[in-house]
Amino acid sequence: MLIAGPTASGKSALALDLAARIGGVVINADSMQVYRDLRIITARPTPEDEARVPHALYGHVDAAENYSVGRWCSDAAEAMNESRVRGLVPIITGGTGLYYKALTQGLSAIPPVSADIRAATRARLAAEGVEALHAELASIDPPAAARLMPRDATRITRAIEVFAATGRPLTDWHREGLRPLLDPQRAIGLFLMPDRAVLYARIAARFDAMLEAGALDEVAALDARRLDPALPAMKAHGVPWLRRHLAGDLSLEEAAEEAMRDTRRYTKRQLTWFRNQMPGWDFVAPEAARDHILGRLTPGAT
Repeated sequence: MLIAGPTASGKSALALDLAARIGGVVINADSMQVYRDLRIITARPTPEDEARVPHALYGHVDAAENYSVGRWCSDAAEAMNESRVRGLVPIITGGTGLYYKALTQGLSAIPPVSADIRAATRARLAAEGVEALHAELASIDPPAAARLMPRDATRITRAIEVFAATGRPLTDWHREGLRPLLDPQRAIGLFLMPDRAVLYARIAARFDAMLEAGALDEVAALDARRLDPALPAMKAHGVPWLRRHLAGDLSLEEAAEEAMRDTRRYTKRQLTWFRNQMPGWDFVAPEAARDHILGRLTPGAT
């Protein structure tokens, strides 16, 4: 069972409810909720929720690590196998589309990139700029360069790193993939579709609640570690803006508004991505989602 949706759409609450009803394990598919340093700012399930039903892949990665889609697939496979051994239904929930795509459509078999190569590429990015790296990518992997925006620093540096580590373009590796872990024809895939005004109100309310719960202190503790700003955990929604507030660049109100604006924009991209990339999924209003899933459940559905 796969439950996705935009940030603050209620997918975690739905997964929790279903897990309690049918005997399930909630398996995380959010690329930021894997980091143990970010419980509050990523709205991870509370300790009370985790005590109510089994949860997996939440807060199991240090913020200093660059957690990959491939590693998530490996961790998710182990979590799903363990849940089935225990006679429980794996309920995978989160908003990271690439996780679901890899799970149901497979993943390219890219070898790991060493920390030294990654550091050298990050240094080049800082010294030469993203445009120079994009121009270099155009010469070594034209299809990848054409597919990426010229200022998409994260994906451009990733492609440069892979070439430096393997001597082969990223495009080549994408042709040699790992098999899907789930048959999409046998899995229930659901994307929650809340009313936009309601969603935006929930985003605002949730960010206010996170601040009240100590999100600023959490970000301050993360900031004190002096980690590479290019690491995924350092770019979680709200983290860059709250770091700027802590540095004295913005008021807390300004930082909060920018963080919420980023989140609203991200929810639009999430919807577009899932519509284009995940054929066969059901797009359902949150209030109808539970009955929709229960109505679709059959022996063998996941």
